[in-house]
Amino acid sequence: MTLSNTTAIILAAGSGTRMKSSKPKVIHEVLGKPLIRWVVDTARQAGVEQIICVLGHKRNVVEPFVEADTTVVIQNEQKGTADAVAVCRGAVSSSAKSVLVLNGDCPLITPKTLNDLVEAREASNAGVAVLTMEAPDPHGYGRIVRDAGGMVERIVEQKDCDELQDAITECNSGFYCFDASMLFDALEQVGSNNSQNEFYLTDVVEIARANGRATIGVKAEDVNECLGVNTRIQLAEATKILQLRINHAHMLDGVTIIDPHQAWIGPDVVLENDIEIWPQTFLAGNTHIGEGTVIGYNSRMFDTDVGAQCNISETVAIEAVIEDGCTCGPRAYLRPGAHLCKGAKVGTHVEIKKSVVGPGSKVPHLSYIGDATIGEDVNIGAGTITCNYDGTNKHATIIGDKTFIGSDTMLVAPVTVGSDVVVGAGSVITDDVPDGALALGRAQQLNKEGYTQSHKPKE
Repeated sequence: MTLSNTTAIILAAGSGTRMKSSKPKVIHEVLGKPLIRWVVDTARQAGVEQIICVLGHKRNVVEPFVEADTTVVIQNEQKGTADAVAVCRGAVSSSAKSVLVLNGDCPLITPKTLNDLVEAREASNAGVAVLTMEAPDPHGYGRIVRDAGGMVERIVEQKDCDELQDAITECNSGFYCFDASMLFDALEQVGSNNSQNEFYLTDVVEIARANGRATIGVKAEDVNECLGVNTRIQLAEATKILQLRINHAHMLDGVTIIDPHQAWIGPDVVLENDIEIWPQTFLAGNTHIGEGTVIGYNSRMFDTDVGAQCNISETVAIEAVIEDGCTCGPRAYLRPGAHLCKGAKVGTHVEIKKSVVGPGSKVPHLSYIGDATIGEDVNIGAGTITCNYDGTNKHATIIGDKTFIGSDTMLVAPVTVGSDVVVGAGSVITDDVPDGALALGRAQQLNKEGYTQSHKPKE
């Protein structure tokens, strides 16, 4: 089913005081993605074309996360969920047949459930379809009160429940689908005569019934989809559920994850077949891993493109490119702009920043390479540093093909070292080196014979 004639309203105006955070609740992250982005992206995956985000508390902080692909509406004063939806009246498309109301702190909802909710409402021509759940512990949730025919008669908030209503286990999830033609007229009839003195969106159920419209409940197949995040504990619980949901999907698609409880993979990560992922791995953002690559222990990758048949171990990579057949780690650090060409190697305790390491070239040990272009089949000796910063500006180092850089070399940029060059160990290279040359840039060794004997203390 396509939801092209459906508008989704995402409620994200609250402060989320139980998070005890200076940040708005909806931008706290699960697997590297803010809560509100999970809900926006799910609605988009379900086929919703128009998405409206209702912001209020610290809206200037939240808005950058949603302004590019949603319509932002401001609720200046948080007077309840009915008021939050009502402020969207002028923004909802005139072609909308249904209006979904979603919560910006519920990252577990799936596209299928949203489709089922809209389909159920439209098939029955109901005024309201409520997504309900059988809560193991219903305390805190609004209760679903059904009539003799099974229709939703009303929703009673926890603080307004009497003894019989408090015993009901079918609860309101906070997700709704409304008939767009009746929603905003019904909202004008909502009052605030309740324990919170707020305008409850749930009152629309009784208003719709009074106007002769059917009000149905659609029970969620998985209660976890309805869970919201109000505390740091619930944030961790949502993370664990989504972690396993994502990992199981990858394993069914041909990825080996040694321990799915110890691999954290973001929702936008793309993994090809026959990848092996070992414990304590973090893959986030728009990261892509090619076929047959092994991601070893303790690796973290963010917005990084990794080719096929690579071997990565204890590597941190941020906005880097690693082509086919490369080896990284252990304990390698690839900073933004690092680009390892086919078959390159970056080894133990090596940091690469904004540099190209050419095909088949090696930086095996204890080196820093910054703002450099390294050619093909180059060997960089242990302890080599490109001295790219003069205290004010960054400068480039260029190294040609098949060059050998001896251990403990300082390349003081800007400097160009040609192809087929040998640089002696311990050199400080400050001038360009022509092709085929031997470069030595160190002080002459001085030996003083008999020094030890002449400086021994007398007994």
